[in-house]
Amino acid sequence: MSFASLGLSSALVNATRELGFSTPTPVQAEAIPAILRGADVQAQAQTGSGKTAAYALPMLHGLASLPIGGYRRQLRALVLVPTRELALQVGELLQDLAARQAGSARQVLKVQALYGGVSINPQLLALRGGADLVVATPGRLLDVIEHNGLQLDQVRQLVLDEADRLLDLGFAEELDRLLKQLPAQRQNLLFSATFPAAVQGLADALLRDPVQIRIEAEVQAPLTIEQQAIAVDADKRTQLLRHLAKEKGWKQALVFVASQYAAEHVANKLYKNGLYATAFHGGLSQGGRRQVLDEFKSGRWDILVTTDLAARGLDIEGLPVVVNYDLPRSAVDYLHRIGRTGRAGADGLAVSFVSADQFAHWQLIQKRQSLQLELETVAGFEPSGFDQAAPAAAEPARPGKLPPGTGGIKGKRPSKKDKLRAAAAAADAGTGAGPGRT
Repeated sequence: MSFASLGLSSALVNATRELGFSTPTPVQAEAIPAILRGADVQAQAQTGSGKTAAYALPMLHGLASLPIGGYRRQLRALVLVPTRELALQVGELLQDLAARQAGSARQVLKVQALYGGVSINPQLLALRGGADLVVATPGRLLDVIEHNGLQLDQVRQLVLDEADRLLDLGFAEELDRLLKQLPAQRQNLLFSATFPAAVQGLADALLRDPVQIRIEAEVQAPLTIEQQAIAVDADKRTQLLRHLAKEKGWKQALVFVASQYAAEHVANKLYKNGLYATAFHGGLSQGGRRQVLDEFKSGRWDILVTTDLAARGLDIEGLPVVVNYDLPRSAVDYLHRIGRTGRAGADGLAVSFVSADQFAHWQLIQKRQSLQLELETVAGFEPSGFDQAAPAAAEPARPGKLPPGTGGIKGKRPSKKDKLRAAAAAADAGTGAGPGRT
């Protein structure tokens, strides 16, 4: 199956090719045709399953058929997300696709991301000419509406992305207020990793005769991928990465970190120490990202340090090594990261760095992936945190291994409610936003 067979415009099909999306993922293959024909959709798909493109592509296809003109653009499509990070990520993809879809600069659909944690004024200024499509967190969208920055009466499509997290983070009241401002005649698309009772209740109230899509999460990595976990202190990871790259002679390695800053920082450290390393992340322009990726594929760079921007849809033929410098957020993210290697039956190596404060999270990833990897150590980089947290009566570890049950987690960890209260307090103190807003 190809994107062209799903009914998308040739411009969007070309855009998927340029972005490295080789074939539709299962959720894309089912959702895109249903959205194009105007049906409501209820889709259960895990993080990393390609669900953003599953609604972004048909949404842009439909918007392109509407006239663009006048002094102020009418908001026709709205995507609600639970976090600022997701708003930025989804907004970036939509802007990129919209630019590639347009035949000229005047025809480019205007996409605006709205989120809290920053001043509202630049976002209000950006909306002076209106917008065709908005990606927003509920709290900030309500703030913008209260400042007369937007009206929702012309919205034809509504997407709730990560609906379970929207409710988990306390946005039920905000959602209800927003839904009351939307026109009754619209297409509703609901994507969620899980459908507990509250989310299913929202789906039942929101959707009309929806197309039901359920994509089961992948549970195992290909057998062609050798997986390895190395215990190391957090502040020694860059040195260890440099050591392994030189010792093993890695000529093409994809290294995953948690943030754009980390990508730049780690790449610069490696480059200054004699390795051909560069950064790849969403902060680069589209032209810059394409150039870096082309150079990496051609062999100019040995190490590409990247965020999860490269975890899905990026196809690098014959990539031999993937390194989790920072552990991924979930087992599904872990699968998609290491799945960049060992493709098409080729052998691959996936290495994960595990520091003491991340040991509990690593155990969770292993449990979800049905893994039983022993933590290895590398001579000269033996971690200190694990030893300090080890039980006094623990048996001596074999050379190069750590004793089972070792971890660096001490004391009571904050619960989800504790974290939410802390986040709300920080927001109140720093931005004046109300509880539950992001």
